[in-house]
Amino acid sequence: MIFSSRSIFAALALILAVSLTSCGNQNDSTSETGNAKPTIGEKSNEGSSPETKSEDNKESEANKWVSLFDGKKLGQWAETDFSGKGEVSIDENGSLVLGMGIELTGVHWTGKDDYPKIDYEITMEAKRTQGSDFFCGLTFPYEESNASLILGGWGGGLIGISSIDDFDASENETGDAYAFEDNRWYAIKLRVTKAKLEAWIDEKQIIDVEVEDRKISMRTGEIEMSAPLGIATYSTTGVIRNIRYRKLE
Repeated sequence: MIFSSRSIFAALALILAVSLTSCGNQNDSTSETGNAKPTIGEKSNEGSSPETKSEDNKESEANKWVSLFDGKKLGQWAETDFSGKGEVSIDENGSLVLGMGIELTGVHWTGKDDYPKIDYEITMEAKRTQGSDFFCGLTFPYEESNASLILGGWGGGLIGISSIDDFDASENETGDAYAFEDNRWYAIKLRVTKAKLEAWIDEKQIIDVEVEDRKISMRTGEIEMSAPLGIATYSTTGVIRNIRYRKLE
């Protein structure tokens, strides 16, 4: 068979075109598999540096909640030796019961752990089961001083901080009335910073007072035995559970 020069040239051109197309496809495949970059939203294969991970761990440790009561034993809590105190016990549900006494009944913290004096939050749940006075008097540190958050005082309805500038909860701007119900759990949170004392009941803020450069102290009397950290009741049975704190950084 005799081929013209034109047909031979056309055939060569076709072979060359097919060859170039094949090479191009191989190069594209290499680019997609060997040099691919993450798209937006994908995570890079590069991990965080050890320094970054260490800083993250320190931050999470600083803000970690620490339990102060396991519901099984008093542990580092000790019964406060108030005169006329009621019984202190742990009930079948693992709650701390501060029984009705003639006046004060309570416990105080004896642990040597690094409990903060400032910049912290403490939370718990509390309820009143008997009596008509405060069922949770939470004494707490403020720098080198102490004060008490009173819930249910003066006939069962007073809340406030004792004391600010030597005025107790019934006399300073934190004092207010609150209608507590018997046998109902209340979620309590107290935040202590240099600038402010703040408190919440069931996520509703009840106290927000500026205290920097003011005198923070305790009411004079046996309640001072609760320092630096303690919980007390007055002629009332209070039940407490889920006590914990965390540092604020």
